[in-house]
Formats: sequence, structure tokens, C-alpha cells
Amino acid sequence: MPKNPILRGHSRTLTKHHKIAIAGVSALGAAAIAFSAVPSSAETTTSEVAASTQQVVAGSGKLENVKTSLTDQLAAASVKAEAIAAQQKAEAQAQAKAAAAKQAAAKAAAAKQAAAKAAAAKKAAAAAAAKKAEAARKAKEAASRAAKRAAIKKAAVKSYPNNLDGWIRESLAIMKKHGIPGTYNGIHRNIMRESSGNPMAINNWDINAINGIPSKGLLQVIPPTFKAYHVPGTSWNIYDPVANITAACNYAADRYGSMDNVNSAY
Repeated sequence: MPKNPILRGHSRTLTKHHKIAIAGVSALGAAAIAFSAVPSSAETTTSEVAASTQQVVAGSGKLENVKTSLTDQLAAASVKAEAIAAQQKAEAQAQAKAAAAKQAAAKAAAAKQAAAKAAAAKKAAAAAAAKKAEAARKAKEAASRAAKRAAIKKAAVKSYPNNLDGWIRESLAIMKKHGIPGTYNGIHRNIMRESSGNPMAINNWDINAINGIPSKGLLQVIPPTFKAYHVPGTSWNIYDPVANITAACNYAADRYGSMDNVNSAY
């Protein structure tokens, strides 16, 4: 029996129901072929086949309906399969598109994070550089101020010669800072009377010496008096010329108003 062209086009999508229907159609075709092949002399057979043929002819309308229904079902199944395939393809494309979008978003987020990290590192480096520069500037300014103070201090510290004239003048400068009265002439006059300008002079014969506290230095000051009237900023050595003069002038100012008022032993 020739193959049905309709069946040939949908052979890949036949369901079990379709296959059963096709089997029924094939059986009917086979019966028709068998009827046409029987010899005309066989009457009994002819009668029987005739009856069968009448049944086949009578049922030909039904067979045609079955073929039409099968064709429609096959076409519907084919359309449905194509729709399913199209839907699956669309879903696959949507999934692929979503995956690509997700990957692109992840890549953009990573790039953004890397850029933010680089910007933060750059900002931190700039802050560190600025802090270092500020520290260097402050250190430079501090060094400059220290140098200026040293220069001012050096300029303020006047150098005096290491002799009687220098000792008296240095002592007068210290006395001025502490408000102790006295003049160059008054100090010089009393020094010459008491020690002749010898800073190591010592009196070993007067009452003070007898009492164990001899007078010492340029202005012949006893140790208790030197200690009581010592002026800050001078040496604690009673034989130091400047310290001796300043302490003696401080005592004379307290006792006589000024060394200028002293004209004898005091």
C-alpha cells in the first residue's frame, strides 16, 4: 500500500493514539486488496467477500472521517510541538540574556569597586603626603624660631672682659635687672679700699676671722652674708668676682641704701 504523504510529513511527531488509528486504516486497505484478488469462479467466496465489500463500502465514509481527523490531529500536534519549541527557544534566549546581563552587572560592580579602592588609596596617599609636608613645615618653622631665639639670646648676652672693669660692669647689669642700686664709682671705690682689686683676698686678722668667718673676695663679704644676699644668676662661689660684688651691693642696699653710701668697713 502506498505511503500517505500526510503521514510521511509528520512521522516524527506521531503519538500512540495516532499509530493505532493508522494501523486501523492499514487493516481496512489490506481487506480491500484481498477482496479484489479472489477469482470470479469462486462463488461462495465471492458471496462472502461481496458481503465484506459492501461493509467496507458502507463504512468508507467512516474511514474517510478517521483519516481527516488523524490529519487534523497530526497538524495540531505539529503546531503544538512548534509552539513548545519556540517557547523553549525564547526561554533559553531569555535565560542567556539574563545571564549575560548578570555577568555584565557583576563586571561593572567589580570595576566600580576597584575604582573606589584606587580612589581611596590615592586619597590616603595624598593625605599622608600633606601630613608629612605639614610636619616638615612645622619642623622648619620651629628650627627657625629656635635659631632666632639663640641669636637674640646671644646678642643679649654681653661679653665683658675678665678684669676689674669687666667684673664691675657685669655686676651692674645684673643689679639693674634685680633693682639693686649702685654706681660704677661707688663699687670701684669700695673694692679698692677693701681688697685692692684682688678677688682672692681674705682677712685673717679682724673679729670675723677670730670668730671663724673671715671676710673674703673683692668687697670682703663674710660667708653668712654672701649666702643671705646671694643674687640669682650668679655663682655660689664667694671668690667669684661678679657674684661677690653683686651680693655685697645687695647687702649694702638693704643696710645703707646703696654701695655708694658706704665709705668704710661695713
